[in-house]
Amino acid sequence: MLLLAGCAGEQLTAATSSSPQAGPPTTMSGRWFLAAPNAPPCGINFSGANGAPEGRMAPEGGCPGRFFLSRRWSLAGDALTISEDDGQPLGTLKFAAGQFDGEAVTGMKITLAR
Repeated sequence: MLLLAGCAGEQLTAATSSSPQAGPPTTMSGRWFLAAPNAPPCGINFSGANGAPEGRMAPEGGCPGRFFLSRRWSLAGDALTISEDDGQPLGTLKFAAGQFDGEAVTGMKITLAR
């Protein structure tokens, strides 16, 4: 009986071990890093209630392109849109493999990760 318990424990451990997140995070709140080719990453602080589909954000400075104007975010499914305060979109990203990948409205490739 102990042998079976040991096998069951191993299966449980394997099934619950950390693996890349399948869907977008349940909360966007916290510090994220925005990166683009040939540019240093910049920190952006996201705020919003747990599970909220939208919220505010505050870039720390040095963001590529026009992302220093980032003030709002909205999440629909696995698509994240980053916008200026007036709602003008700056870029759209899709969640995959534990991070958001996409592009700015200018066509610049961007990545957002914790």
